[in-house]
Amino acid sequence: MSKTSPSAPGLHVDSLLAHGGGGYDRATGAVVPPIPTATTFVRDEAYELRDPGHLYSRDDNALFLKTEKLIAELEGGTESRLFASGMAAIAAVARTVKPGGTLLVQSRIYWGTTLFLRKLCARNNVALIEAEAGDLQVFLDEISVTKPDLVWLEVPSNPFLEVADIRNIATRCKEMGAVLCVDATAATPLILKPLSLGADMVMHSATKTLNGHSDLLGGVVTTADADSEAWAFIREERKLAGAVLGSFETWLLLRGLRTLSLRVERMNANTRALAEFLHAHPKVETVLYPGLSSHPQHDLAESMMTGGFGSLLSVLVKGRKEEALKVAGALDLFQRATSLGGTESLVEHRFTIEGESSGIPENLLRISVGIEHIDDQISDFDQALSEI
Repeated sequence: MSKTSPSAPGLHVDSLLAHGGGGYDRATGAVVPPIPTATTFVRDEAYELRDPGHLYSRDDNALFLKTEKLIAELEGGTESRLFASGMAAIAAVARTVKPGGTLLVQSRIYWGTTLFLRKLCARNNVALIEAEAGDLQVFLDEISVTKPDLVWLEVPSNPFLEVADIRNIATRCKEMGAVLCVDATAATPLILKPLSLGADMVMHSATKTLNGHSDLLGGVVTTADADSEAWAFIREERKLAGAVLGSFETWLLLRGLRTLSLRVERMNANTRALAEFLHAHPKVETVLYPGLSSHPQHDLAESMMTGGFGSLLSVLVKGRKEEALKVAGALDLFQRATSLGGTESLVEHRFTIEGESSGIPENLLRISVGIEHIDDQISDFDQALSEI
């Protein structure tokens, strides 16, 4: 699943993660890095900073830098920036489009992203175009015709698990001068590296699998080109607008990253096995998961992803809203909660959360598969499905 780290030749990414991206604290020898709590830093008698890299903690935070460097390493990027939430990271990227510009967003993605972009663009005189990325040629034509400033993809998409062709879309974006950003939250950098496929930036809700313990809000954006105009704006946006992650949350994120490779390996194996079980179940209408050969973009996903297909899947049970809710209500191991990527398995009835305007089928259950034993996960769904 993981590969050799380019900045540490011969060192496996799993080892880099296990040591938190740099081993012990050089100042104290502590195996676990300290949590910086200072918000400001003193100057000497000549009013020079004692450490030129530390003026104010909104941007000058050693733990930020350590964690951002590790994530940039995982992504194969040049720089990363942490944000207070995944939505704060999305907002920073979206604001790179100036008034009068155009933003092309993949449709049928996370409803929170779509809703935010609609409101942001309406307020800021930005043309917003929503288009399905499943039909590659239609999406490429949309880029050629509209010449957007920013193209936003979500791979795999949430909750439909659609897989856009990042390589070909990135090529067309470069031809038309558009910036391409990919939300790869559902995949993690250990499975999908959009920057290596030509994307300009990649974004993750660090709340999800990167942290993996459902105990912090965070977001991160990584760039392939730290000298680009878009990245200069994002750096400034994080620093001046102040949507920074707290020191304790950053510490929790770095701690979560130490076990990322182990969690991803177990979660991916579980998800593949559960998807196959549900696919064969007589009370299941459809399983949406790119790891299944029945998925319309399975071959495309296989060509872009390594070591798995993520730990998110959706299932359409036979019946309507009532049947879907009955199955969700009968689950014991799978907790009924919003979010994904934690050690615990979750189930969500997206129609209840988002409503009819989102286009979510009323019989769809979104499943975030955790690290429990696969036999227990299958047994739980088997008994829940027997209720309909």
